[in-house]
Amino acid sequence: MHAPTIREKVLELRNAGYSYTYISAQTGISKSTLSGWLGAVPYIPNEETVLKIGKARAASGEAKNKVKRESIAFAGEEALKDIGKVSERDLFMLGLGLFIGEGSKSSQLVSFVNSNPKVVRFIVHWFTQVLGLSKKNITIRLHLYPDNDQLACVLFWSNVTNIPTRQFQKTYIDRRENKKAIKTGKLPYGTAHVVIRSRGEKRFGVHLARKIQAYSAIVLEVR
Repeated sequence: MHAPTIREKVLELRNAGYSYTYISAQTGISKSTLSGWLGAVPYIPNEETVLKIGKARAASGEAKNKVKRESIAFAGEEALKDIGKVSERDLFMLGLGLFIGEGSKSSQLVSFVNSNPKVVRFIVHWFTQVLGLSKKNITIRLHLYPDNDQLACVLFWSNVTNIPTRQFQKTYIDRRENKKAIKTGKLPYGTAHVVIRSRGEKRFGVHLARKIQAYSAIVLEVR
């Protein structure tokens, strides 16, 4: 059993019927962040919450939660209709768009940085299934904070990406004092830096970096 992450603790408290104010006080996570994390989670105030904030406010909070969840569900249904079937070209363009935003800007190295597991999993899929790299060409370096469990994070990202732990580089621990208060609890698994190594294949070295730059230039010239 792994120690629960701050996000898991937040979800547990919300499922138990606690308000954002209470959860924020217990975890140090801002109410705006909690709203993003828990917007789709059903909320039924428990007795402690009702006694503390009153029946009227508790009922109002529950009603607002229901309206928000219905709105999220409706938006999801519309999104499915709008997107329809996802093609290989769609995947290529999505990966390129993500890379333009979060990928390296160097013509010598191909790398990508993100903390969202789904985004990192997708970019590994993009490199391997869309661009044709082998997973042996991929290494990962984690950027963590002192409150992160290093081993748990390595195992987590290895499971997310299906990249063996032997292809993980030395983990960087960010101990800067001004970052602790900002990042504590918000990145339970840190940030993953996906780096491409040519492994003797020239097409996956500098050539790939320059080709992705060319892809980006073509797309960004569109008026």
